[in-house]
Amino acid sequence: MKFWQSLIGTSLAVCTLVAEPIRAQQSPAALYGELFSAVQTGRLFPDGKTFVDAVPKRDPQAIMADYQRQRPTTPEALRAFVLANFTVPGVNDRGATDLRRHIRNLWPMLVRQADTPVAGSSLLPMPQPYVVPGGRFREMYYWDSYFTMLGLAVDGQQPLVESMLANFTDTIERYGHIPNGMRTYYLGRAQPPFFALMLDLSKDADPATAAKRLAALKTEHAYWMKGAECLDTSGACARVVRMPDGTLLNRYWDDRPLPRDESYAEDVITAGEDPSRPAEEMYRHLRAGAESGWDYSSRWLSDPQRLASIRTTDIVPVDLNSLMLMMEEAIARRSAAAGDQAGAQSFTAMADKRRAALNRYFWVARQGRYADWDRVARKPTPRVSAAMLYPLFAGAASPQQAAAVATTVRRDLLATGGLRTTPIRTGQQWDSPNGWAPLQWVAIAALERSGQPALAREIAKRWLGTVEAAYADTGKMLEKYDVEERKPGGGGEYPTQDGFGWTNGVTSAILERYPLP
Repeated sequence: MKFWQSLIGTSLAVCTLVAEPIRAQQSPAALYGELFSAVQTGRLFPDGKTFVDAVPKRDPQAIMADYQRQRPTTPEALRAFVLANFTVPGVNDRGATDLRRHIRNLWPMLVRQADTPVAGSSLLPMPQPYVVPGGRFREMYYWDSYFTMLGLAVDGQQPLVESMLANFTDTIERYGHIPNGMRTYYLGRAQPPFFALMLDLSKDADPATAAKRLAALKTEHAYWMKGAECLDTSGACARVVRMPDGTLLNRYWDDRPLPRDESYAEDVITAGEDPSRPAEEMYRHLRAGAESGWDYSSRWLSDPQRLASIRTTDIVPVDLNSLMLMMEEAIARRSAAAGDQAGAQSFTAMADKRRAALNRYFWVARQGRYADWDRVARKPTPRVSAAMLYPLFAGAASPQQAAAVATTVRRDLLATGGLRTTPIRTGQQWDSPNGWAPLQWVAIAALERSGQPALAREIAKRWLGTVEAAYADTGKMLEKYDVEERKPGGGGEYPTQDGFGWTNGVTSAILERYPLP
């Protein structure tokens, strides 16, 4: 009898211990009451199981006290409250570590193998594997690829870096330049010339490869400078402009004064908006804007709110001439390494002239910035843009100039989520509030190089926060971002694309440069 009484007493004690935590474990409906009802009946998340599996970031009673006090009334406010207070599965449960892993898993999805030529296809076939940006961009692009390759190089994808360099070298040998992208309809133009910088990412030390690449680099330089042969009284021909002191610099251009094949209807409409201008002139400006990569931006517009006011070929761009300086220095350096001292001296002299011209024509001392040059007005343009950082990127700015640019950047371009492209809202995608991965990297590298590491790190931190927030919310890497509200970017001729090659590359490169603690 005593045995059974003892057993029953023990059982009751066990039941009491088990029941107590069961009573304490309330369901989400009981714990969060009105908040729960608002989230579920408002269908804040498509799947009703999403919120009930969320993990509170702090004590539920404290969350509910804040909810009662704030009373978010709109779906946007309610979502912001929930994401601030809960880790929601599949929504905001991805961190920076997961982001790097996600990028590494994305690379194979963006790889394309060597192309098989198809009669009638617009694709320019590549002989070796390559990486595409993603989304509607199904082919290899020029300046995109440099920023993509930055990530490939630090993510253990060196063979892809080398095969893409082989493709670009082959492309220069075949066509005399690297087109905007690997399609027949892009052959009339290039993009910002980053080939020289791509070569620095290679680990191939073979002398024969080096000689082949140097020859290709010289061919690309000749492509950009061939307008020097046809300069007339206007002082400009193709991609070459004669400055007031006789120095030859470069502008963006396109050899085909026609509507772009890929944006035919849009170009015809834009040309029709200003019948006072010849249509061919409008098409040339639009195509030159596409060669710049900044398609489109207030940089190229006389009226920032009207695309039909575009005048790209009248502008001598500070970014292009900074990249040409880097190209000339690279050719000089590689020529010297190959034992061609005469070639090295020739390109060094070109680089010296260009560096002097950058500071003579593009530096606006009273505003503490570099600007594009208006060859018609014969003075710097009034447009403030992230292109001002390119001379720092090229090592052409003095420490005093770099410090002044850093002050201007902090005042006019630094946003909560990274670097604005310009401070002007125009509806064009290369204006505020958008930020772009390549410009973040140029800014970071430029500021580090020129003695402004604190601002470089600040831009990196803010940009990563934007990419992480959008990734947590969408699970995607995007082409562009709104750096003021830390969300997907907008504007332009097509929807924001995901994938995305240069965002992946720059994100990996930044995380490599500034490792997480």
